[in-house]
Amino acid sequence: MKKIFIAIAAMTALPSMAQETYENMKVAVEDLNGTARYVGMGGALEALGADISTISTNPAGIALMRRSTVGLSFGLVSQEDAKDFSTGNKTNMSFDQAGFVWSGFDRDDAWLNFSFNYHKSRNFDFILSAADRLNGASQNKLTYAKAKNGLLYEVGNSGRPYFDRSYVSCNQLDDIYARNLNYDTDLNTWFYNDAQDYTLGRSHTGYIGEYDLNLSGAVSSKVFLGLTVGIHDVHYKHYGEYQETLLASDEAGQYTFPLMVQDDRTIKGTGYDVKAGIIVRPIDDSGFRFGAYVHTPTWYSLTTRNSTVMTDGRTTVPAGEGYDFKLYTPWRFGLSLGHTIGTMLALGATYEYTDYGSLDTRYITDSYYDWYGDYHDRSSSDDIMNRHTEQTLKGVSTLKLGAELKPSPEMAFRLGYNYVSPAYSKDGFKNGSLATDGSYYSTATDYTNWDATHRITCGFGYTIDNVNLSLAYQYQTTKGDFYPFMNYVDNDTPDDDNLCDAVKVNNKRHQLIFSLAYSF
Repeated sequence: MKKIFIAIAAMTALPSMAQETYENMKVAVEDLNGTARYVGMGGALEALGADISTISTNPAGIALMRRSTVGLSFGLVSQEDAKDFSTGNKTNMSFDQAGFVWSGFDRDDAWLNFSFNYHKSRNFDFILSAADRLNGASQNKLTYAKAKNGLLYEVGNSGRPYFDRSYVSCNQLDDIYARNLNYDTDLNTWFYNDAQDYTLGRSHTGYIGEYDLNLSGAVSSKVFLGLTVGIHDVHYKHYGEYQETLLASDEAGQYTFPLMVQDDRTIKGTGYDVKAGIIVRPIDDSGFRFGAYVHTPTWYSLTTRNSTVMTDGRTTVPAGEGYDFKLYTPWRFGLSLGHTIGTMLALGATYEYTDYGSLDTRYITDSYYDWYGDYHDRSSSDDIMNRHTEQTLKGVSTLKLGAELKPSPEMAFRLGYNYVSPAYSKDGFKNGSLATDGSYYSTATDYTNWDATHRITCGFGYTIDNVNLSLAYQYQTTKGDFYPFMNYVDNDTPDDDNLCDAVKVNNKRHQLIFSLAYSF
């Protein structure tokens, strides 16, 4: 096979874009984060309340706070079994929460609270590493398969491949491979290079900051209500290096050469949502209570930008793209139970359900400025990508359990546990052949089907007069199956099959949180 040194071909941006299922999930999910008390009890405070972090889960929990409070939380996050890569560090400082509750109106057994809180709902810091044999499969062989099946390019009168996005489906990698590696203009034919093995290193950095404004109160000493409006601020970045050892041949015989794809992507933007909740104490003189809450979708307006560089060690020329899109996350529903025994023991349990298969990826179809100079846009669902999302993702159940023991009024010990069921189908894959812009502008073919998440937490708190000091530790572990690209089976020519095995990867994370609060 002929080896062609690599140069980069840029693609022209379209006016309306949509993102891809696996990339969108990075924005749609949330972490367990907030005050040290909340994290130490596994977040199972949706019926117990009386913690500012419930502002973003069950807003009625704020109504159980009878004193005005101001506080902040910060700490460390460290990834186990990881090595620093590029701009990604395995251990990072994290500012996790800051907010206040103002308890002003109080009449008989009814009162009203106003509160504001910031917390980091998503910490993107993660380093992904994977490597394996390929046994002849390769990333560029997938491009060849698309060309063979009429999904990529036609050959024009000039004998060179060309694009017409009304008829073809391809991504940026297909563009680069087709123009520089997979197509021989002298022979007017398509070909591919087999690969021996691959390595991948990628750093994910950034966060989603959530700013919540809450109004809550007690209708009586038995019924508590709350409403929260949230603004979400997205700052995501990843940089990756994917390298294959390719096979080639010339007059002297067969030889190998390395080929690397460097992928750099950012996602930025904002979204907003509304959350409502209720807590009921049905029995007089009993610490038992139950709660329920619902979250609207988070309506995101996002911008993604990327650059892709392919190099054989000598030629490296970058290309980049940027576009706007919208993402509407699923509705979220929760039920919770809580019970206190005197002033010594508090027990909490929460069940939450979110159907990620209903994640709505949307094109921006039109944009305009009104008479006052304000910008507006309209959008519509990307039906093709949403069908892929529905087949790839599924409903997720989250179970939170927590306990707090107070041997004295000043001292508290906490334990918690979370189970989060898998969001990904085991048969899910990143489909790079979809006729949608989410596939056109993808700059990486790899994907990971993550399994269930387990979180174990513990904590300690101490109160001195009006000051509370709390410390919490969280261990989170998730396993997944990593694939460098989607599998392809050629029913007509088995030699053109392009199959890769899954590689086991994991995300084991340690978090230490310190909270300081003052009540008055």
